[in-house]
Amino acid sequence: MTWHEFERSALVEALTAAGPDAPTLCEGWRSRQLAAHVIIRESAPLLAAGVVVPALAGRTERAIEDLAADGADASGYADLVAKVAAGPPRWSPLGWAGDSANLLEFFVHTEDVRRGAGLDTPRELATDHTQALWQRLVRAAPMLYRHAPCGVVLVVPGGPRRAVRRTRGDAGTVVVRGDVGELILHAFGRGTAARVHVLGEPTDLAALTRTTGG
Repeated sequence: MTWHEFERSALVEALTAAGPDAPTLCEGWRSRQLAAHVIIRESAPLLAAGVVVPALAGRTERAIEDLAADGADASGYADLVAKVAAGPPRWSPLGWAGDSANLLEFFVHTEDVRRGAGLDTPRELATDHTQALWQRLVRAAPMLYRHAPCGVVLVVPGGPRRAVRRTRGDAGTVVVRGDVGELILHAFGRGTAARVHVLGEPTDLAALTRTTGG
């Protein structure tokens, strides 16, 4: 089993435990909307593009709401979760993209469900799993922090560190310390839920907070 497959299984477990109407860290989404998003991302990638393309956002949200409506009751929700578990159709690019496109996506959404439902204790992850997450994070972090005006350095206590964003103008550098999973949540805008220590000048901290949700 690859790590993104492991995370898919963890997401399915979290969705099943949460039920159809549990809150998530994705603003405005309950667990069934998040499940619908995953299904559309894998089976209708052009439609899913509205998550990142503002001009298409309305169409994407309508599709998510329509599919999520099918999961309002226990039977319909079980069908939604089963589709998440089944993965993408064979023709979907996400079916062969592997960890590069899916590992962080599924990790974050698993935590969206877990922590939205009140399970704020981080999962215990194997060393190889953590290393795979770190490798994907440092590749993605420059894009994820692209709106930050300050420099950003990610630090794992007792582990690796990486400068992922250079300073701009007169801004300083902010150090974000935490376990790898918590750094991922911070980088993906789940700052209020991430167990991290953020160190820097007050103005830089405030500027970074505006781009990371806390």
